[in-house]
Amino acid sequence: MKQALLVFLGGGLGSALRYLIAKNLNPLFQGFFLGTFLVNVVGCLLIGFLMGMSLKSKWLGENQLLLLVTGFCGGFTTFSAFAFEKYTLIKTGDLYNFSFYTLASILLGILAVLAGIWVAKLL
Repeated sequence: MKQALLVFLGGGLGSALRYLIAKNLNPLFQGFFLGTFLVNVVGCLLIGFLMGMSLKSKWLGENQLLLLVTGFCGGFTTFSAFAFEKYTLIKTGDLYNFSFYTLASILLGILAVLAGIWVAKLL
């Protein structure tokens, strides 16, 4: 039960932060969801760093991983929102932003995970 509560707490905090970022940044660019994009890239960087540090040195215990990785990062990153936003871009015929946003999110997300692991190895 304690573990489920840790995931719940981390997920709630991550979701609330994601909401605030998206609410303030998404309206800045027409057709490009900047808040969601940044949340996904930063979330990938954070999960890469946390997992990299944990794999390297057992820096975090099981409970901390549940709180931060499963909970916070799981609540913070927004793949379902990402997928729905892609649908809205296709529906409006904005194939340029659909293509750019999709490719940039996937590539930068993967690179951010690798960067997080790389930074963790340096420490």
